[in-house]
Amino acid sequence: MSYSIERAPFGNTGHNSSRAIFGAAALGAMSQERADRTLELMASYGLNHIDVAASYGEAELRLAPWLAQHRNDVFLATKTGHRTAARAKQQLHESLERMQVDQIDLIQMHNLTNENDWQTAMGPGGALGALVEAKEQGLVRFIGVTGHGTYAPAMHIKSLETYAFDSILVPYSFVMMNNPEYAADFDALYELCSQRGVAMQTIKSIAARRWKDDDPERRLSWYRPLRDSGVIQRAVDFVLARPGLFLNTSSDATLLELLLQAVAAPRQQVDVQALQNDLVEQGIEPLFVRDVSDDVLLANA
Repeated sequence: MSYSIERAPFGNTGHNSSRAIFGAAALGAMSQERADRTLELMASYGLNHIDVAASYGEAELRLAPWLAQHRNDVFLATKTGHRTAARAKQQLHESLERMQVDQIDLIQMHNLTNENDWQTAMGPGGALGALVEAKEQGLVRFIGVTGHGTYAPAMHIKSLETYAFDSILVPYSFVMMNNPEYAADFDALYELCSQRGVAMQTIKSIAARRWKDDDPERRLSWYRPLRDSGVIQRAVDFVLARPGLFLNTSSDATLLELLLQAVAAPRQQVDVQALQNDLVEQGIEPLFVRDVSDDVLLANA
């Protein structure tokens, strides 16, 4: 069966990416056999953009066999969490080796929201310099920046005012946008990215809340995800209703097909009342509360 998932320009990169981007954190703890099946499922829905990171367990290694056959079919992005030039350069070369590729389409500075980290990464001898050098050498084509927590939009604006990044990545969901302060920062970032042609990836679209000690479910992502198909559909429609946004899939691979079905379905008009009801009925809470729970694992889905 073939599915039709909308594609859109990924900023000014010249690539039309599927509006669902495969979050390869899902592969981090998988066997190679299961990873291959997961990637075939991804491809069956027409996804042509993969987002991974050096810190996602064995995910880059699990991608290598699939990329050997399909490298030209996808826009390939990875990330470095290092802040100095020397360590970022080393990690980038390790990623190229692990994935057995000569070039990465997008290299991203991972979760750059802490002021001290930002000063190091963006300053002399910082990671940005190494990534710009890698771009000049043809090892990467584009450079982006990612962030988690409530400060991410404001920090991305600061980053974009300092360097012409090609993409950003940021949390976006109905519950997060219910916070006026976060919503104002996100809207300002959205306006800036729209003006400059910066691609906007979103994460945590189907996050319900952080885990509690007495939750009985198996934990395949660091947050408790939504599982009801109708609730997921509304969450997906909320994200994709906004032009230019891309939705990165969850690190819980058991939800991949359900999520992709929601992305492939005809878009429904955003029903704010239904989304409000979901907050109550599903116990949805923001993953990030300013200065309370901005700390987060380096997970990107």
